[in-house]
Amino acid sequence: MPKMRAVDVAVAILEREGATQAFGLPGAAINPFYSAMRAHGGIRHVLARHVEGAAHMAEGYTRTAPDNIGVCIGTSGPAGTDMITGLYSAWADSIPILCITGQAPVNRLHKEDFQAVDIAAIAAPVTKMAVTVMEAGQVPGVFQKAFYLMRTGRPGPVLIDLPIDVQLTEIEFDIDTYQPLEAPKPVASRAQLARALDMLAAAERPLIVAGGGIINADASAELVELAELLNIPVIPTLMGWGAIPDDHRLMAGMAGLQTSHRYGNATMLESDFVIGIGNRWANRHTGGLDTYTQGRTFIHIDIEPTQIGRVFSPDFGIVSDARAALAGLVELARERKAAGLLPDWEDWVESCAVRKATLQRKTHFDDVPMKPQRVYEEMNKAFGPDTRYVSTIGLSQIAGAQFLHVYRPRHWINAGQAGPLGWTMPAALGVAVADPEATVVALSGDYDFQFMIEELAVGAQFKIPYIHVVVNNSYLGLIRQAQRGFNMDYEVSLAFDNVNSPELEGYGVDHLKVAEGLGCKAIRVREAGDMQGAFEEAREFMREFNVPVVVEVILEKVTNIAMGAANIDAVTEFEELATCEADAPTSISLMSLMA
Repeated sequence: MPKMRAVDVAVAILEREGATQAFGLPGAAINPFYSAMRAHGGIRHVLARHVEGAAHMAEGYTRTAPDNIGVCIGTSGPAGTDMITGLYSAWADSIPILCITGQAPVNRLHKEDFQAVDIAAIAAPVTKMAVTVMEAGQVPGVFQKAFYLMRTGRPGPVLIDLPIDVQLTEIEFDIDTYQPLEAPKPVASRAQLARALDMLAAAERPLIVAGGGIINADASAELVELAELLNIPVIPTLMGWGAIPDDHRLMAGMAGLQTSHRYGNATMLESDFVIGIGNRWANRHTGGLDTYTQGRTFIHIDIEPTQIGRVFSPDFGIVSDARAALAGLVELARERKAAGLLPDWEDWVESCAVRKATLQRKTHFDDVPMKPQRVYEEMNKAFGPDTRYVSTIGLSQIAGAQFLHVYRPRHWINAGQAGPLGWTMPAALGVAVADPEATVVALSGDYDFQFMIEELAVGAQFKIPYIHVVVNNSYLGLIRQAQRGFNMDYEVSLAFDNVNSPELEGYGVDHLKVAEGLGCKAIRVREAGDMQGAFEEAREFMREFNVPVVVEVILEKVTNIAMGAANIDAVTEFEELATCEADAPTSISLMSLMA
């Protein structure tokens, strides 16, 4: 059997497992691994500017396609600790990424060696496995187990820590005999699914809550087929957005305290039966549980057994892969429909359509500085159904979810649970690497944009074009809005008079100069009438220079976006509501259609 260094074994396994895209930063303790990648030649690599950025790039890469697993690589010590935020974000959203770190030699791990930290212990709470490999002979098995765990049950990240002497030790290994382990998936029984349909048949106003597990299982087509067979509405969660197209007649809007639609909340409150598939009942979706659950029967289907009953006890729980459950439900629903045993819920569907067409928020404001609602109206005009949006947290993300439109799975790529500031830019780069032909549009507030702004240089160096829309009000907008409950506006303003850019008139950082200094192109917009021209210019810059293009929109400094503090029946609307088609001209269901 051939002998090779443990790092050469690891790289060969990466290729065999299909994980051939890495993002990272070399360093002394991980240089052997980089030498193996260089010798192998089959692992593509993007050099990040910050190791946290590399982790988020790996996340964006994974989230873009069903079988992707992004790899992020760093050296010992701070490189691993820098990646913890990326591991947490991936763990919280059930995203498989593989983090590989270098480490001090085994015999120096207990001697407080330079940059020697127990990264496996630090990472353990936010990974499916975190291990420091102490024997070179364990490398093949550890990597095999890592991929097995990332793909089994609820997906998630893994960290493998490699001491430098372990990396360099030769072991016997033959890649031709290596076989990836098959990841088992729980499958709902026919009896369980029949019970679910029996319970559904007793409902008058049923709906499906479609979670991110449907996206992870690549089961959006099965979801739509089931909804159409049953003729019942679908409410996607933020992580499930795109599982059913926004313009589908059965897409009833999102519910929740923040990233929700007025019509979505209204339909949820009118329902009497909910079947949740691949969702977590996250608190930003449910709000107060008494309001959310009152008067409704719940079925919960999830791949992870411990998720059933974790937030509240459903009336019936099923442990199953989302795709398997949906396929089984489709089969049973077809049989029952052919036998005339499915109820007719058309009146309920029509009432949902009326809410969708009438309960709209106004977007068409002509104010200067601009209101954010108008930005999303103009984005809807500029970007079509093939657009992959990327965002993370803040008023920009909340308003984006309220006003933008998503038509396909994995076209809203979002750090849903962790919401780390700075995530958007590196994640967008990972998305653009995974799908270089796509129109990738990132959405950030100014604070999110500034957190990891150095990663723009990665897009310039590696020719990764995408459009980054930055809505700039020089404020920590979401935190300022939350401070209203404390009657304060304290330490949340980013505004200052920039002595080098007086034309900013107190908006602080000159994002255009920074972006241009990092090798990218940038455009500033102050009036709504200039936005379509700016987006077209951005496309031209991408075609000509093949780099990221920043489109900064100067907003009014103080804006409050609709949201609730506790319950989905008490969302505060701070702006005017739409009363006619002209108030919300890019809404999915034009109000005039219901006149």
